[in-house]
Parts: sequence; structure tokens; C-alpha cells
Amino acid sequence: MQKSKLGLDFEKIAHARTVSKAIARDVQSFVDHYTTVAVERTLCRLLGIDGTDENGIPLPNRLIDEIKEQNVLGQGILFYLGNAIAETGADPQTLAMQIAKGELDFIKLPIHSDNEIKASLQPYIEQNIKRVEERKDKRKRYLHTLGEGSKPYLYVIVATGNIYEDVVQAQAAARQGADIIAVIRTTGQSLLDYVPYGATTEGFGGTFATQENFRIMRRALDEVSEEVGRYVRLCNYCSGLCMPEIAAMGALEGLDVMLNDALYGILFRDINMQRTLIDQYMSRVINGFAGVIINTGEDNYLTTADAVEQAHTVLASDLINEQLALLAGLPEQQMGLGHAFEIDPELENGFLFELAQAQMAREIFPNAPLKYMPPTKYMTGNIFKGHIQDALFNIAGIWTHQGIQLLGMPTEAIHTPFMSDRYLSIENAKYIFNNMKNIGDEIEFKKDGIIQRRAQQVLGKATDLLETIEREGLFTALEKGLFADIKRPRNGGKGLEGVISKGINYYNPFLEILKTKKL
Repeated sequence: MQKSKLGLDFEKIAHARTVSKAIARDVQSFVDHYTTVAVERTLCRLLGIDGTDENGIPLPNRLIDEIKEQNVLGQGILFYLGNAIAETGADPQTLAMQIAKGELDFIKLPIHSDNEIKASLQPYIEQNIKRVEERKDKRKRYLHTLGEGSKPYLYVIVATGNIYEDVVQAQAAARQGADIIAVIRTTGQSLLDYVPYGATTEGFGGTFATQENFRIMRRALDEVSEEVGRYVRLCNYCSGLCMPEIAAMGALEGLDVMLNDALYGILFRDINMQRTLIDQYMSRVINGFAGVIINTGEDNYLTTADAVEQAHTVLASDLINEQLALLAGLPEQQMGLGHAFEIDPELENGFLFELAQAQMAREIFPNAPLKYMPPTKYMTGNIFKGHIQDALFNIAGIWTHQGIQLLGMPTEAIHTPFMSDRYLSIENAKYIFNNMKNIGDEIEFKKDGIIQRRAQQVLGKATDLLETIEREGLFTALEKGLFADIKRPRNGGKGLEGVISKGINYYNPFLEILKTKKL
């Protein structure tokens, strides 16, 4: 049996998980009765529909707007597309283009039997699932032939706004030693209720997440992986109003990591909580099947709340995120559950508190590639002090065997750090990781000392919070602001109108296929 260096009671951890499971199941009982416009657009993309109409509107949006305007969205897009294929013999992409041009009213076609509709869809479902499988196979071949960096993975960002400049930055970072390249998404994209199309060269604070941009960057990282003899992973964002759509695009184009949190969009982007919790399920089903590691966003809680007082909310959210992900079929090995090095650096023994929390996360989630975030909240204009904070962060990361180390660097606040600073940051981490490689195996913590007491305190408060959430329900907890000190209305926020109750004959074959199909 696993032994806790922190003196944690594993029966208490098991109880916290049981409570979290009840919370997640309560959420899932709601999710199972609803769809959203984003889920329906995702199904279009999973059939291979892509491109835009003559006005630049994405074809998946045109199709969903069509059935929404005719008040039949609850029936599901696949019913009407499958019926149109059965009636006309045309493929989904051709149908989408005809519908967008006003050449076909696919709602008013003669209705075929359920068996005919399902049979007409099957070849396109299998064709696109095969595309995802082929991307998974390619990743496996690279990992087998090239290998990869050791954990913690060195995770760095690029965010020029121009995908072609991002490529230059990303390949340079890979040559410097980075294991994961995160292409930061342009400011505000999470609130767009559509996915932009094609390669993009203008963005603010990041680059638009599009399928073509994914394709361009994945190809560039494959090239540099072969050059450096080490597989380099690609990360982007499938959060926001298009969460499951972007997950599907990433699966089709071979992304490895996705920012994908159940609560982040609710708390920090004011997206309707009902819609977000429905969308996260579909997105995680896709990510689970595609072998994509998800990164959750609990680290952001500590940018708006005190990291010492509110550390237990991070753990509680991690446990809920874990259980929601398991319900979607996403394995623990793909759960980059988030936590952050955000304690005030002026606090006496703050590093000991942080070490306690990082070790606690590792012991509670032993199979998860935890995503560890660098200090940002208390960074000042003193870049030398900041570099020391980043070094302490790297020490905590290697000491507690984190899985993904998002490196801090002197000019990260401008989102496109100087290449020299990125190099300095990577060298910082590599030096510490090598020189302290086995420190976590060599040093034990004092019984009932500061570190053990801190971890036990955080676990106890997290359990109390989870029990409160179980009694009241997650929706009510979010209304009351129990996470990050941010209150959100249940029936408010952006995208509320996109939540649709399912019809009796609603059909989404991808859910069960992606959750159960094995290579």
C-alpha cells in the first residue's frame, strides 16, 4: 500500500473521492438530458464538415443555425444530416455546402427509418474515427522511435499572433529543450461562438485556434522532433464556447495536450455554467479517445484568491475534475490536474507550504501527469527576484515528481517572451532537474512538522468543502462563489441560449463509440 510522506490518511482521501464522485454523478444526471449548439457543431466536424460559406461563416454554424431557427435543434443535427444522406446519397460536406447556398432545405426532406439514417451515417463516422486513430498511431510511432523528454515535461508558450512566426518560436524552443509547446490562444477567442477558419496571421496576446493552424504547427513540431531526436508535444485550448469543437479539431490534427477545465469558463469567462458542464463532457470523451492530456485550470483560482487561505478549493476542484473526466472515459494518465506556485514570496516558510501542497497533490493523484504552474501573481518588475522564484518553483516540481512543469520566465508577462529568456528558463529547469533528480526519494518530512500539518489541514478543508458542495449541488456552489471567490448565476452568463433539451429520438453515436472503441 502507498505510504504517505505527509502522514495523510488514505481513508480520508477515499472519502473525499466518494463525495466528489457523488457531485460528478449529480452533474452528469443533468448533462445526460441536454445538448448544446457547440456539441451539435462538433458532430458536424466529426463527420468531416469543414470550411465556410461565401460570407465566411463556418459551415457547422450554418447547419446548426438552420435547425435552431426551425426549432428542431433538440432532435439533433445527425438525425437531419443522416436523413439527407439517405435521401440524396450526397456526402456530409456536399450537403453542408448545398444547405449554405440555399439549394437544399434538409429539414423538409421525406423522413427515412432510424435504421436507414444510422446506416447512412456509419461510413462517415468510421472514416473520421479512423483519422483520429491514425494520428494516435503516428504519435505512438514517434514515441517508440524517438522517445521523449523525462518528466516533468518542460512546457513553454508561444503567442506571437501569427502562426508562421509561432512556428519559428516553437521550433527554436524545441531545440532549446522544450517538451511541450503551448500555442496561446488570442485574447477573447473563448467567447466566440464559432471557430475561425484557415491559417491566421493576426492575433492579440496569442494566435487563433483553427484547424489549419493546428495542422501547420503539428507538421512543424513533427519536423523538429525528427531533427532533435525527441518527440515534442503540441498544446492548445479547447475551453470556452467552442470547447468540444476545438477538441474534435485537435483530435483530427494530432494535438497532444489541451487546456480543458470543467469550471474555468464559468468562473473566469462568465460562460453559462449549464452549457460549460455539458460541453466539457463531450470534449473529454473526444480527448480521452484521442490520447490527449487535458490541463485543468485550478491554478487560476489562486490569481483571484489568497493561495494560503484558498488552497483547499484547488484540491476540491481537482477531485471534482477527476471524477467528471472519469465519467467521460478519460483515464487518469491523461489528467493534467492543475495547481500553482502562487504563495506570497514574502510569507515566512511559504516554500514549505508550497512543498506540502505539491507533495499532497502528487500523493492524492499518483497516476496523473499533474500540471504545475509557475508564480505569476506576485511577480514584480524585479526580473532577478522573479528568476529566483522560478528556480524555487522548479525545485518544488522535481522534488514532488510533477508531470508537466509550465516554466516561468522573465518576460512571460508579454506572452511572447524573448527567445533568450526562454532559453534561460529552460536552462534553469534542466540544471535543477538534473542536480536534484532524486531529492524527493531521499528526503522525508518531519512528523507533525510544518509541511505535514499544512497538507493535512488542506485535505481536511477540501473535504469539508466537498461535503458542502454535495449537499447543495455544484450549480448552487458556483452561484455562492465557493471557488475563487467568484459568484456566477445559474441561468446567466454567455451562451445560455445554446443549451438545448434533447428530443426523444436524439442520436449521438460518437459518445459511446469514442468511450468504448479500442485500437
